[in-house]
Amino acid sequence: GMPIVEIQGTPLDGWRRVAKRFFDLLLSTLLIIVLSPLFIILTIIIKSTSSGPAFVRLKRVGKKGNTFSMYKFRSMVKDAHKMKSEIMDLNERDDGPLFKIKDDPRITKIGKWLRKTSLDELPQLFNVFKGQMSLVGPRPHEPEEVSRYQKGYKKLLTIKPGMTGMAQVSGRSNLLFTEEAKLDIFYIENWSMLLDLIILVKTPKAMFKGDQA
Repeated sequence: GMPIVEIQGTPLDGWRRVAKRFFDLLLSTLLIIVLSPLFIILTIIIKSTSSGPAFVRLKRVGKKGNTFSMYKFRSMVKDAHKMKSEIMDLNERDDGPLFKIKDDPRITKIGKWLRKTSLDELPQLFNVFKGQMSLVGPRPHEPEEVSRYQKGYKKLLTIKPGMTGMAQVSGRSNLLFTEEAKLDIFYIENWSMLLDLIILVKTPKAMFKGDQA
């Protein structure tokens, strides 16, 4: 089941890539404007309930293996990344390179709600606007996680990572890493504007269902 040699490109080559970028730029701009009051409200709530900035910048790997700073609302205590090495033995994901703890002690009370509803992901609209991410695409992973990719999973880095994707609307964190990767690779190989629209329509339901964010 592992591809060895690939001869043809993907549907996201050529003008289709330009069309996807235009769609991303247009929709991200509109959403940033429309959701600006929500950004202000969430910023006030986060700042007033725990010490630290309202936004965090996390290092992620994007297209062609280039790293970038991904924006999120802060859902953890200040300097949570420095505590990661201390809780590595609590990692519940043994099916791949990802790090996940169901009851992560670093998450704040407001952070649990932000993660359950995926509202902590909204600042990634600015990554989409800047061209570092797409509205729809593979999930962006940390450099340490990408370094442990099996060879076949490198294809996930051939396009921009997305705010949402097939994995997010098909089970979210309930999926094994291999299942998540296969869905994202299927997306890359079968991309269409219609598929993007279907995933975007399904995303709000997956967000507010709050299933294992």
